[in-house]
Amino acid sequence: MPKILIVGGGYAGFYTAWKLEKHLRKREAEVTMVDPLPYMTYQPFLPEVAAGSIEARHALVAHRRHLGRTNVITAKVTGIDHANKVATITPPLGEPYEFAYDQIVVTAGAVSRTFPIPGIADNAIGLKTIEEAVAVRDKLMSNFDKAAALPAGPERDRLLTVVVVGGGFAGIEVFAELRSLASSLVGKYPQLSFEDTHFHLIEAMGRIMPEVSQKTSEWVLKDLAKRGAYVHLDTQVQGAEGGNVALSTGEVIPTDLIIWTAGVMANPTVVRGGDLPAEERGRIQTRADLRVGTAEAFVEGAWAAGDVSAVPDLSGGGVGGYCVPNAQHAVRQAKRLAKNLTAVLRGEETKDYFHKNLGAVAGLGLYNGVFQSGNLALKGFVAWIAHRGYHGLAMPTWERKWRVLWGWWNNLWLGRDLVNLETVQHPRRVFEEFAARPRPAADAAPAAKPAEKPAAEKPPVKKAPAKKAPAKPAVSAAEAAKAASK
Repeated sequence: MPKILIVGGGYAGFYTAWKLEKHLRKREAEVTMVDPLPYMTYQPFLPEVAAGSIEARHALVAHRRHLGRTNVITAKVTGIDHANKVATITPPLGEPYEFAYDQIVVTAGAVSRTFPIPGIADNAIGLKTIEEAVAVRDKLMSNFDKAAALPAGPERDRLLTVVVVGGGFAGIEVFAELRSLASSLVGKYPQLSFEDTHFHLIEAMGRIMPEVSQKTSEWVLKDLAKRGAYVHLDTQVQGAEGGNVALSTGEVIPTDLIIWTAGVMANPTVVRGGDLPAEERGRIQTRADLRVGTAEAFVEGAWAAGDVSAVPDLSGGGVGGYCVPNAQHAVRQAKRLAKNLTAVLRGEETKDYFHKNLGAVAGLGLYNGVFQSGNLALKGFVAWIAHRGYHGLAMPTWERKWRVLWGWWNNLWLGRDLVNLETVQHPRRVFEEFAARPRPAADAAPAAKPAEKPAAEKPPVKKAPAKKAPAKPAVSAAEAAKAASK
């Protein structure tokens, strides 16, 4: 059987494997998917996970549960030698090994793109993984606990200040969701007031959310201002050291939580670790039919999709002529890729990927959102319903859909779950604190006894004469018998 290797188990990787299981006949091909994580993350739900509106596990799709005919390997692909059709797989334990394949599908996704700004690498956190979303939520809630025990002052203000860098969809959504969470938390802390909380979003461009119209973007700005959030346009971050975010305007914002959402880049480990062609932005050069290569020629046996690839946008709506890196394109590209790959295995023709953007929808906290499709714009509660409806249906598999929908239903009647589990990030802390340990060895060996002098040097010792024991009086046998009878 031909061997198909899928590199990455995110949107594009999971959907490619999922649809190949549907299209391929039994024993028509052997499919292997390699990803360092055992699950796919539905990233549009990360802002709601950070705000506690969705349980973290419900935003994930377990590979092994839903890919019954795919060989799933939890490891990293650290090298691709497509000239010899061999990939290097590095497991979490053990030595790297080579994996031979006939067809390779690169869907390694993207990672946060940062700049060499002092302090960002050490103090900021991204929003590309479920672990980051959970950490952001727990950090904010822990800061409320700490701030409530402090008197009003600079330290309390710093704990209750959140800075988000990047005004795209991801940045605006997490910014608005956290603002909504903080507003609900204030009511649980009598020591704190709404005015004690401070939210700042930093955007280098002159507007936010370029995916929507200028009018809709301005409405979002006004809505955020009403909720006590500040948006700094045409502003760059110049430093983030010592808990202080320095801006190009000269302003310095003390904060304990910096969230970086200012762009993404194709996974550099996979792109640079292989011999597949890449374009100037570091993405794998991909044709409209999702084979690696250019319109004039393709690389035999190589495919790519999702954020790691530069796929031409035949609808004409893409920036620079390419599909923008979002979930909408990744899912649909994966479905087309699975069909095209199956067609190639059967000697049939491929079809180009064509998808016109359906629009953009964003949640801005509980009961508030924005939706844009062409000239149609929805705002407020109606847009929030559209947001949840779209993403609820887009979540893969009915098993995961029901978990998300059930959580939303419970929260509607029970409210947000405000349990803070930041200590999960240090699970052994309490055990280590009270665990009994063996006594440490003595710091120094006991003092040695002074050496004795040689016998020749010892002074002579005079021995006292032995004393003789006094002689006992003789006892006759008759007297002894009489004493014994008594």
